[in-house]
Amino acid sequence: MKQWIALAALATVSVGSFAQAFPGNKPISIVVPFAAGGPTDRVARDLAEVMRKHVPGSNFVVENAAGAGGTIGATKVAKAAPDGHTLLLFHIGMAATPALYRKLGYKPLEDFEYLGMVNDVPMTLVGKPQLPANTYRDFENYIRANAGKLNIAHAGLGSASHICGLLWQTNMKTKEAMTTIPFGGTAPAMTALIGGQVDMMCDQTTNTTAQIEGGRIKAFAVTTAQPLSGHPVLKHYPSLQEMGMKGFNLTIWHGLYAPKGTPAAITKTLNEALKKSLKDPEFIKKNEALGALVVNDKRVEPEEHKKFVAAEMIKIKAAVDAAGKYAD
Repeated sequence: MKQWIALAALATVSVGSFAQAFPGNKPISIVVPFAAGGPTDRVARDLAEVMRKHVPGSNFVVENAAGAGGTIGATKVAKAAPDGHTLLLFHIGMAATPALYRKLGYKPLEDFEYLGMVNDVPMTLVGKPQLPANTYRDFENYIRANAGKLNIAHAGLGSASHICGLLWQTNMKTKEAMTTIPFGGTAPAMTALIGGQVDMMCDQTTNTTAQIEGGRIKAFAVTTAQPLSGHPVLKHYPSLQEMGMKGFNLTIWHGLYAPKGTPAAITKTLNEALKKSLKDPEFIKKNEALGALVVNDKRVEPEEHKKFVAAEMIKIKAAVDAAGKYAD
């Protein structure tokens, strides 16, 4: 009996000392599975800056590991040492890649510790300035009247605009009505939309708001459950739910992850630091400048974060399977 008590005490001390030792002198790397300069990279750099305040003695750095729709960076973290020094910041692609890549090198729900959600970025349904429609209902009617003649752009397989376009087309039942045109990033896709070379796109407010405000593209609807009534530019546009798409609610959310097997004491430290960071006024302000909303609901807890991603995976897989177009 004494031996068992001694072992239990030793285990408790080991876990406690592990937490106290973390992070030590080694930097904590937040891996971004996309190139530097994009919205996810910006979120990661702002998050790294604020989390330094809440993990004593820490040095958070951002590492870009781009390619294959985010799967290269995610694989890197899944296979990293589970010591809390390699984290992943991934957007909705965490839920989309299992549907798009049938030979994925990791399992999103099994190979990571979930640390909490960071933010939500609304999406907007936008069109080229030459389109005759000015309201969503007119736009919908125009698409149906011109089935087979129109196209929809996106920034590449697995991109936010690709996922949004897929889900919208599935709900609209317009899979055969529009030709999908992939680009090598948001910038060329937006340039083509402004120039009238493509008809429409569904993309993040971080990429569309300035173009809408400048009159360079037309906006028709937002993808959130409710209209963005507090947004200075997008408050004028309805939600897709209002327009009859029951249950349609899509944001390009970001979440934080660690490799599976990271000690509970370390994941707790990181989750607590994340929750404090999400209440930081400067971090909130920076997110608002990007058009993002910092998460302030139960999804900041690891269990709820994981439940949310699992539900998103089901929703996205149905849309991808209906389209029948995969990345591999």
